[in-house]
Amino acid sequence: MNNIVSDNEPLVSIITVVFNGEKYFEQTILSVIKQSYKNIEYIVVDGGSTDGTLDLIEKYKNHISQWVSEPDDGLYDAMNKGIGLAKGELIGMINSDDWYELDAVSKMVEAYLSNQDKTIFHADRIDIDSEGNRNVRKFNPSALKLKYYGMTYNHPSMFISKHEYKKHLYNTRLNSLSDYQFILEAFLVHPDKIHYIESPIVNYRLAGISAQTSKWQSAKEAFEARKQAGMNIFQRISAFLFSSLVRFYYFLK
Repeated sequence: MNNIVSDNEPLVSIITVVFNGEKYFEQTILSVIKQSYKNIEYIVVDGGSTDGTLDLIEKYKNHISQWVSEPDDGLYDAMNKGIGLAKGELIGMINSDDWYELDAVSKMVEAYLSNQDKTIFHADRIDIDSEGNRNVRKFNPSALKLKYYGMTYNHPSMFISKHEYKKHLYNTRLNSLSDYQFILEAFLVHPDKIHYIESPIVNYRLAGISAQTSKWQSAKEAFEARKQAGMNIFQRISAFLFSSLVRFYYFLK
């Protein structure tokens, strides 16, 4: 997909994991193709779709650097597969029902080049509800919220260096909160490696995998994610109680 670029523009890998996603997938593809930043390789990891997803891949194959279509062991296994294929210095993940703002990659590259001591870059997002209403959501969480409440970062608006992914990948034993384990583990080890860009870069439909996960299943996964990330049993129980109280409070409002 790479167009003519200058030597000082790092290669960025964008990965989309998809399974039977023909309804919105074309919008996702176009948002990558039309980026103002040009030194991009686009990788599509398909889980063996049986709808029109493969037709869309064929339609845009000249803009897709690499793609694979085969069964996988879930969302995070597919993400790890894409990371293994990626050659870029910086890697972004865009869901097959979400889409980037046109300057998303350029903003992240600018932050990356200006902060060479950082390895994880994150920004804000635009939430899209079922009626198409847009609402900007900020993602600059405190350490307290990240450790004791939950996933207060946004995965589709995160770009992570290849160097960071060489240290650890996503835990395939978790169904929906492996990204939480990943960012929490990175934060606990080196919080100074995370950089926030105060700008919405991705449009996010409010009906993804996390939205379909029951509260009880989510709570169990969060407990396990905190364990795998290195939090002790006292911290994990405290986090469970704190997050439960917060959710109960908002339920009563």
